[in-house]
Amino acid sequence: MRKAFDMVSEPGGAGAGAALRRWRAHIEARLDHAPSELKLGRALKPAAILLPIIEREAPSLLLTKRSDDMPTHAGQISFPGGRVHAGDSSLVETALRELEEETGIGREFVTVAGFLDPYETVNSGFMILPVVGFVREGFTLHVSASEVAEIFEAPLEYLCDPKNRSRMSVERQGVLREFHTIPFAGHTIWGATAEIIVNLSGRLCA
Repeated sequence: MRKAFDMVSEPGGAGAGAALRRWRAHIEARLDHAPSELKLGRALKPAAILLPIIEREAPSLLLTKRSDDMPTHAGQISFPGGRVHAGDSSLVETALRELEEETGIGREFVTVAGFLDPYETVNSGFMILPVVGFVREGFTLHVSASEVAEIFEAPLEYLCDPKNRSRMSVERQGVLREFHTIPFAGHTIWGATAEIIVNLSGRLCA
């Protein structure tokens, strides 16, 4: 993983701006430039999330811990996102709206960089489009307490390093399911969030 992010190891100052441009270009080159069509068989519901990559000298991903009162995935670590609303003009619109509702970060701070592979949540019945966005500094967080218990950042390099993840398995209704877990700062990232991070990691290291 070190190779993918060598370009962000420069000290601050003039070199930091060049490092920022290089890692942005590195990420953009490895994303889909158009969203994949969501296959909504078996009554799956369309949804979108935003992977907010904060534009620091060393890029970080912004994550949320969902409120324990949420009807699905309560208490889990996730990216801002949710189901499509009737007024959303696109899945990108859904992701940007959800980011602002959950964290207070306005879309004027976000540059959409590209897309990852759609992901199906087996238990809750969503087909999710992951939208990757670069978020410039200067925003102020306004947390939606009804949806979000906590917001934190984790270094992108750490999250994408295979050494920092493990595989676990659980049996549900007679079916054995395997999934990744990523520990960070007292949190355990798993489920759809971890699998989407693994998808991003695979692209950045390709």
